[in-house]
Amino acid sequence: MSSTAGQVIKCKAAVAWEAGKPLSIEQVEVAPPLAGEVRLKILFTSLCHTDVYFWEAKGQAPLFPRIFGHEAGGVVESVGEGVTHLKPGDQALPVFTGECGECPHCKSEESNMCDLLRINTDRGVMLSDGKTRFSKNGQPIYHFLGTSTFSEFTVVHAGCVAKINPAAPLDKVCLLSCGICTGLGATINVAKPKPGSTVAVFGLGAVGLAACEGARISGASKIIGVDLVNSRFEEAKKFGVTDFVNPKEHDKPVQEVIAEMTNGGVDRAVECTGSIQAMISAFECVHDGWGVAVLVGVPSKDDAFKTHPMNFLNERTLKGTFYGNYKPRTDLPSVVEKYMKGELELEKFITHRVTFSEINKAFDYMLKGQSIRCIIRMEE
Repeated sequence: MSSTAGQVIKCKAAVAWEAGKPLSIEQVEVAPPLAGEVRLKILFTSLCHTDVYFWEAKGQAPLFPRIFGHEAGGVVESVGEGVTHLKPGDQALPVFTGECGECPHCKSEESNMCDLLRINTDRGVMLSDGKTRFSKNGQPIYHFLGTSTFSEFTVVHAGCVAKINPAAPLDKVCLLSCGICTGLGATINVAKPKPGSTVAVFGLGAVGLAACEGARISGASKIIGVDLVNSRFEEAKKFGVTDFVNPKEHDKPVQEVIAEMTNGGVDRAVECTGSIQAMISAFECVHDGWGVAVLVGVPSKDDAFKTHPMNFLNERTLKGTFYGNYKPRTDLPSVVEKYMKGELELEKFITHRVTFSEINKAFDYMLKGQSIRCIIRMEE
């Protein structure tokens, strides 16, 4: 056991006291893990657009003060009662969704949507007792996505922690705990393009580029990137993108443009924007007979998907995915191995690096559209 096991740890955390205001580096207290929980020492974390969205408090009930962060890598400091798959010193990735191992979803080979631990953006407390593990001067500080990695130490449900290869560099594989796996798995696990096939990816942010990387790894012969920002094409070439289409530059629907480029439509399409029009275009641009479109982006709550039923009757398939269909504890270790073997390239996703005290710079880079991923080193 570690020397701090069972004790309250005082450490630095970046606290969001109110919506849209710069994070403040504070000394906070982190309680020890209860049964079924793990306390992690975070070594590297990254900023995802989801952190920014909830920090800005757009479209949901704001919950502050809060510690954001959910893409990270660290080391197990201590474990609560009943935790057997992890021990102090293990290298691990915390994940915003989990795998209890007992529910119908976890027992199904086809699902990763754990009944107990699937993503919950509203909850700011731990499942076991409805309380926070963070506090400052007696004031509770809320959790985010069950991970709260913008803290030197955090407490996470054990089902949301994946043990990984101790030799894996955490400053790179930390990216796998959210966005990269979401896009990569959407292509590899759900769209499943065959070698030599054609793939269209809508949206060339981090998740979309990861979907492109999945198409590259799968051996696609043509990868069409679709985005409204022309400057993204040059960067996307590093991820295997061969062609670029900006819908604003055409006087016909983009699905028609893509169908003309590919002799009737692409074999696979992956949508990573959340735009309902992009979702419809992604489905309607796949080839009849065998085309598969996969939806990744999260739409607005009032959006409705509208297409003619003949598009289905003509043997096009529409699928959705959550976290790339990866089960966190079961599948993440093998994705890390894909990186370790050189099959998956992660370095090209990293555009910036900052220290923990500079964490607000990471927000600035993302808000200005300058970063794919910014790695934050916790130790100064």
